[in-house]
Amino acid sequence: MGAERHNWTTQEILEIYNKPLMELLYEAATEHRRFHDPNTVQVSTLLSIKTGGCPEDCGYCPQAARYHTNIENNDLMTVRQVKAQALRAKESGSSRVCMGAAWRNVKDGHEFEQVLEMVRTINKLDMEVCCTLGMLTENQARRLAEAGLYAYNHNLDTSEDYYKDVISTRAFDDRLKTIENVRKSNVTVCSGGIIGMGERLEDRAGMLVALSTLNPQPESVPINALVAVEGTPMEDIDPISIWDMIRMVATTRIVMPKTQVRLSAGRTEMTREGQAMCFFAGANSIFAGDKLLTTPNPDVNEDLDMFEQLGLIPQKPFVKAPQPKTVEANESKLQPIGEKPKWSRPEHKIERNELAKAKSNPGSLS
Repeated sequence: MGAERHNWTTQEILEIYNKPLMELLYEAATEHRRFHDPNTVQVSTLLSIKTGGCPEDCGYCPQAARYHTNIENNDLMTVRQVKAQALRAKESGSSRVCMGAAWRNVKDGHEFEQVLEMVRTINKLDMEVCCTLGMLTENQARRLAEAGLYAYNHNLDTSEDYYKDVISTRAFDDRLKTIENVRKSNVTVCSGGIIGMGERLEDRAGMLVALSTLNPQPESVPINALVAVEGTPMEDIDPISIWDMIRMVATTRIVMPKTQVRLSAGRTEMTREGQAMCFFAGANSIFAGDKLLTTPNPDVNEDLDMFEQLGLIPQKPFVKAPQPKTVEANESKLQPIGEKPKWSRPEHKIERNELAKAKSNPGSLS
């Protein structure tokens, strides 16, 4: 253990992950206390501002238009609706609102202007604002920063090697490019992934290599457990054990000591004891509310009760980075510049994704 490193190898991370559990927990908890208050947890509310109809083929996602998952598609929410939800989240103890839209990438136009106004509105409530909108350009990232965006989420999902078995409609490098664009805007980065998608331990380590070798490392790393949704290509995958989650959290904490490690999707399958061990291992951020975009999440009152039992305190906003200033739309010096980015569309097909697509749309499998 020592200073933040950016040269971790897959083998080194696997050796950490596979340590005897008590030794792993001790090292992770020790590292956690070097940079964080162990009794403080950052609480975010995830809000789906545009649901369903996504053109991507992510094998885990119920919002992909090509799969039949009974997700109700919704158009982009209004600024007033978002403000009401943000106020409700603030009252329940959240310090951050993360707005997610089921888009492949950000497109300049009326809807993006509406999102920028949502960012301005929430930042003025003295809450951290995070967005996850898909791929975006440097100019779009700078416009979000100017509006007051605190963080941008763009998950790597898994290792570069396993990525091609999960998604075929965009490349791993596009995700890295989006993170690079965000970094140029001074917005903090939130990027993590999902475990339990059928990947090997080497892929879990590979994902942490990709994240930890970024310089600087992401300020926030969500660790999600797959929530298998009927109709998606991964509907039949069994849930991972809590021990996998604990080991992944602990390893992430050791490899990225200054990062806020977010205990994300899959918490409904975890006992309070399991979650407590994750907090001990270095998780210091959660999503609150009864839904994460479209999948279940513990009720906010359950989380408040758990916090009381464990002696945990919600983190106040802007502890890790200062509050951004908001520039009003009529004072903005940044405008759309007519970009037409060529995000990649890999040619390969993923068999289980194609089978799920055919099941939803008979006759589509060729």
